[in-house]
Amino acid sequence: MNKVLLIIVITLSLISCTAQENSSRGYRVKVGQRAPSMNLQLLNGGEVTSESLKGRVVVLQFTASWCSVCREEMPHLEKEVWQRFKGNDFVLIAVDLKEKSERIKPFIAKTGITYPVAMDVDGGLFAKYTLPKAGVTRNIVIDKKGKIIFLSRLYDKVEFNKMVEVIANELNL
Repeated sequence: MNKVLLIIVITLSLISCTAQENSSRGYRVKVGQRAPSMNLQLLNGGEVTSESLKGRVVVLQFTASWCSVCREEMPHLEKEVWQRFKGNDFVLIAVDLKEKSERIKPFIAKTGITYPVAMDVDGGLFAKYTLPKAGVTRNIVIDKKGKIIFLSRLYDKVEFNKMVEVIANELNL
């Protein structure tokens, strides 16, 4: 009887943890919170910090060369987000997860994106936003004051369009 009760308790705990992760979609942060600080090297040799992004609407697009969903989404980000909003106090940054520039450069060339690419070589920034073992393909929209205003996961056209709407509204366009 005690073994059965123990199994039930363990099962319910696992279900609870899974439900919590699913409801958060693997995010450690929430809309309305201040975005975690960052200091990343850009693929072109520059640097991007929280301080350098103040006063701009920012989209951080977590990506990786091995991610098929990322490759599917990136042309849409280029055309429907970057080309539409660049130059309007807006920046879109691809944040490549745990890869070196030798691997990233061919990936970026193949996708044809022109927005900046940063390297999160040790996954430190990703870990500030996500729970352990969370998947990549994420977009985080941050307002001009540094507050998170939108979180997405995977590539879903309805959610993507909502993100574009949030960006446009934040930029008053």
